[in-house]
Order: sequence, then structure tokens, then C-alpha cells
Amino acid sequence: MKLSYICSDSTNPYNNIALEEYLTFHTGEDECILYLWQNANTVVIGKNQNAYRECKIDKLEEAGGYLARRLSGGGAVYHDLGNLNFTFCVRKKNYNVDKQLQVIVEAVKSFGLNAEKTGRNDIVVDGKKFSGNAFYESGEFAYHHGTIMIDVNAGKLADYLTVSKAKLESKGVQSVRSRVVNLSALSDAITVETMKRALAEAFAKVYEGNVNAYQPDEEAKEEINERKEFFGSKEWLLGNQKNFVAQMETRFSWGEMQLQVETEAGIISGVTIFSDALEDTLPEQINVVLKGCPYEKEALLKRGNVEDVRISEVISWIADEI
Repeated sequence: MKLSYICSDSTNPYNNIALEEYLTFHTGEDECILYLWQNANTVVIGKNQNAYRECKIDKLEEAGGYLARRLSGGGAVYHDLGNLNFTFCVRKKNYNVDKQLQVIVEAVKSFGLNAEKTGRNDIVVDGKKFSGNAFYESGEFAYHHGTIMIDVNAGKLADYLTVSKAKLESKGVQSVRSRVVNLSALSDAITVETMKRALAEAFAKVYEGNVNAYQPDEEAKEEINERKEFFGSKEWLLGNQKNFVAQMETRFSWGEMQLQVETEAGIISGVTIFSDALEDTLPEQINVVLKGCPYEKEALLKRGNVEDVRISEVISWIADEI
């Protein structure tokens, strides 16, 4: 397998997300790209999240910060220059989350720390989280990306993110700060620059190959600049905020969900769904099942008779709320 490595020299989130998208859809047939990047003073929300629900937007903008929305699902995170982001871009046939996470684990272990994977999307040291991960697939292409907290300003994290009580209670914790740790607090040797080098070395070790530098050409840069404008647009960031006739929210074992249900003549015309569930296509699947259904309990329960347990749970919940 060809191993490619690229580190962005930009701290603009719209540029970095555009570059991530470009790399994803231009990954070679038998290639894995490790992409490293940093965003300055940015709240990044998942593809299906409600921006106003997850982030104190006014406060962030007053401080000159950025709101960004990524392509993957999952929850909101805060990025500053004490955080290093990584993305593995691969074709689906070569997609291996355990192997990809092992690169991060090996890099951190090289500093003498006992890093380990927990669940599907966290990496911890001594039970404290320093890395959260999210995932995206489209056709034959996929990426897995995440954060590495090296020297993040935890006060800013708490200032800009709005974390629901339901989410905190489900994890048995009292605050955002109590759940995370900066790696620099555990080892003086860890900086953003030393971690970049450690990741490149771990990438070569885990995948057993030589790592080659990746450099986008001029045509690629033009495409990335065009997409940068889109990812910074209000259409992408806020465009899914709609009028609604009913709003509800709850938390399931697999994630939090907020719904805005629109009806015309008693028929569901559309459902805007905000969620931190890791599977980014789940809201679309729920919308397909619900659209055109009468907004009444019996009809909803009939629609909820599907194989996917999560969709059944959501529809049963909506029916109970009527």
C-alpha cells in the first residue's frame, strides 16, 4: 500500500475541511493518506447537529472564532492551536479503524504514556480522554478523523460548547473539563511538532511501509479554494434550520437526537434532525421513513415497523410525544 503524508500550513477551518474532502475523494486505489491539520479558535459541529443548540455562536464570533461543520457525524468539539487533528483517507476496501487508531496509540506510547482505545471513538490515557474520533463514508471512499489534545485551553472549550445535561449524565460525569486531559500535562516532551513527527513514524511502523510527502497541484488548489467558500457559507453552516410545528429532543443509548417536524394538512412533509450519532446517514434514513406519514400515533407506529432498531426507537418516541 502507498503511504502518503500531508500537513496543512493553514489554520482556517474551511480551508482544512475542504482539503480533507479533496484528499478523501482523490485517494488512490491502494493508498492511505495521513493528513494533519490545526484550526484556530474553532467550534466544529457534526454534519447533522443544530449549530445554535451546540455552540454559543455569538460569544464565539465576538472572540473572532469560527463555527465550522464537518462531513462526518458525531458531536461538537473545540479546536485551538493546542489541538492537532488527524485524518486517515482510504478507499473503503482498505478502511480499518483499529489499525488507524493504532497509529495514534503507538505515537503516544512513544512518549512513555499508556494510551488505549475505548469503545469506538475515544482514545484515553489512564482513563482520561485526549482524542475523540468520527467517521465518514461515500461510495468507495472513506475517512476517519479525530483530535489529539496537546495543550488545548480547557476554559475556552467550556465557554463555547453547550453540552446537554442528558449527555453528561449518560456518561456519569459532572463537567466537560473532568472528562479530558492535555497530553502536555502528562509529558513535557509532547508538543504539536513532536507529535507530528511521532505520528509520521507510527504511520510507517503500523502500516509497514515508507511514507511519501503529498503535495496538491495547482488544479487541486483551485478545487480546494472553491470548496473552502462552500464550507464557510451560511448555507452549509446554518442552512438546515427550518420552521417547524413540533420540536422534541431526547437521548438514546447510541446518541442524542433533536427533531423539528413539519406537517402539511396533517401529513409529515419533512423532518429536520440534529444528532451526535456517529453514523452520519441515520437522520436521512429516518426522514425517508417518516416523510408522507400522517402525523398521528397509529400511523407512526406502523411506519416504525422496520429492521433498524434505532429507527424504530425514534419513531416510537415521536408517537409517544403526540
